[in-house]
Amino acid sequence: MIAPAKRAAQPKVQIAILLDTSGSMDGLIEQAKSELWSIVNSFNSANKDGKAPRLEVALYEYGKQSLNAESNWQQCIVPFSNDLDLISETLFKLKTNGGDEYCGAVIERAVADMKWDEAAGTYKAIFIAGNEPFTQGPINVTQSCQSAKKKGIVVNTIHCGNQQVGVQRGWNIGPVVAGGSLLTIDHNAQVAHIDAPQDKVIIQLNIELNKTYVPYGKSGVKNKVRQEVQDNNALQKKSSGANVQRAICKSSHNYSNESWDLVDAAKKKQFDWGSVEKKDLPKPLQKLSDKALQAYVANNAKKRTEIQLKIQNTSQQRQRYIAKISQEKSENGAQTLDKVVIETVRKQAKELGYTFK
Repeated sequence: MIAPAKRAAQPKVQIAILLDTSGSMDGLIEQAKSELWSIVNSFNSANKDGKAPRLEVALYEYGKQSLNAESNWQQCIVPFSNDLDLISETLFKLKTNGGDEYCGAVIERAVADMKWDEAAGTYKAIFIAGNEPFTQGPINVTQSCQSAKKKGIVVNTIHCGNQQVGVQRGWNIGPVVAGGSLLTIDHNAQVAHIDAPQDKVIIQLNIELNKTYVPYGKSGVKNKVRQEVQDNNALQKKSSGANVQRAICKSSHNYSNESWDLVDAAKKKQFDWGSVEKKDLPKPLQKLSDKALQAYVANNAKKRTEIQLKIQNTSQQRQRYIAKISQEKSENGAQTLDKVVIETVRKQAKELGYTFK
């Protein structure tokens, strides 16, 4: 008897973002808050071996006095996760203050502490952003980058300022050693956004999309509230289009909440309906029979799929509109965090066999 062929594993993309949170980096943090969703959306059309990749993001901060001196002023604030609401929530909590920026130390910890995937073809990248000399601190930055290279991790450095100054301050070391790219941004620039007629449609569809979520479990309601808070946080960055980009992200496979949303959880083949405690459901659902509850969830799943498809179609119309306007204006705008990260991950991932529409 011939054994059935093993099903190919879902490809994975792992990105660790290391942010300087010293006193001069307020602009960098604001760009990260505004452009998280644009960066995530750059993978919406990604494909490798016929499969959409699973995106995991980790966040580190380094370089401020309120951190621990014994840890060389750095800490992991989110380990690898595809919980995008958690990542957004964490970014909006970040504060800056003065301190010592030790790039070698934070790269070393990111390489050693994170559960980097060992499968061939996994895109693994570190993006470290800052503006002080890259070689500061007691940890040899070249050795840290060599450790990254041994694990197949590229190290991309983002110097907040002039490229020539970045080279003088050693920000080219990471790319030279670990095969990444030296990038430069204006971290104080406002993220460019073009208003499109499709924006209002997408935002309204997002409101309808939120109605399809069914919180369950002990943390279900809490996480549903967190979802709404992150919608409001994105709305604060409306001028950068973050609210539109977040809504688009919520229509994609990258936005999944199976740990607290019954609709996403029920998509799993081995989901156990017997594990659902009625007392942890919203009150209107607690008295439903098992059959009625499953029918309710299935109906919400159908509605969600329809709304997500509408958002995706409207997003494509929006992209065509923006491309036309951008061409007419012939404007590239300032180099900001989203631009350099999106351009770099696409280029590097393509070298590993990923394709993008």
